[in-house]
Amino acid sequence: MTTTLPLAQSRCSDDSSWWCETVFDWTSNAWLANYSEMLIATPLRILLIVVVAFLARYVLHRIITRLSRTNGEAPKLLQPLRERRGEAVSGETLAEQRSQRARTLGSVLKSVISFVVFVFAGFYVLRQFGVDLAPLIASAGIVGVALGFGAQNLVRDFLSGMFMMIEDQYGVGDWVDLGEAGGTVETVGLRVTTLRDINGTVWYVRNGEILRVGNSSQGYAVAVVDLPVAHSSDVARAQEVAQSVAASAAQREPLSKDVLEPPEMLGINQITSDTITLRLTAKVRPGQQWAVQRLLRAEIKRAYDEADIKPPYPAGRLMPEPGEQQ
Repeated sequence: MTTTLPLAQSRCSDDSSWWCETVFDWTSNAWLANYSEMLIATPLRILLIVVVAFLARYVLHRIITRLSRTNGEAPKLLQPLRERRGEAVSGETLAEQRSQRARTLGSVLKSVISFVVFVFAGFYVLRQFGVDLAPLIASAGIVGVALGFGAQNLVRDFLSGMFMMIEDQYGVGDWVDLGEAGGTVETVGLRVTTLRDINGTVWYVRNGEILRVGNSSQGYAVAVVDLPVAHSSDVARAQEVAQSVAASAAQREPLSKDVLEPPEMLGINQITSDTITLRLTAKVRPGQQWAVQRLLRAEIKRAYDEADIKPPYPAGRLMPEPGEQQ
């Protein structure tokens, strides 16, 4: 004991840390004091780094979760972002769209936070072992560039999806035309958007392949009703009947809940050799334009029959007779 005590004291006083002297004072063990930095200090620092990293990740995730909650209102996470939804969107649909958008953005933010926190924690842990981080960071940069070139389509899909979510180009329940596919949006992800078309077919569209978006569900839609009549018909009378019938139908169920403004008769839209086409429009709730068009056509057709307003061809003849003047 007398021979190791001066050795421990000299090492602690020359280049050892505070741990050396403290451990020697507690244990009077020279060997444990000399290796205290490696056996006690370094593991405790690593443990502290890991605990702080997990605690920071937990706290930040909790904050994002709170910001993503709807509670019947717009999530706080979406308040700084632009939202294109109008008053015409029903409350239930708007809530679902906001909820999905907030969940997606929250998931992305959580993933980014976890990655950043654990990367920095890993760097600090490596520093405790005396690892030189400069070559490691340089190597990681080279590997990242190589992976970026190899997975550029995947990166493009994620970036496109992120910008579409931030800009609120479309959401769940919207009817969209994405070029190659069109239909009702079922899910919006960072890599793939899922659509279901009118025939029930499900389309999976990569976000990086979407060059244009036609959204029929933002704000309001327009129901367009084209009415062909014969040249011999009283066009002014046909317009008056169609306008009156459409205005009356728009005030009754089931159209009253979908039509936002009284229908408007635009007049003659097209004249051909055998047809005069009248056009009537109505501003309606998003996604309801097709149903409104069908109901208005049925009502106006019934009124035309009662008012003896003739169609382009007589009943029972779909095409002119052979040799008849076109």
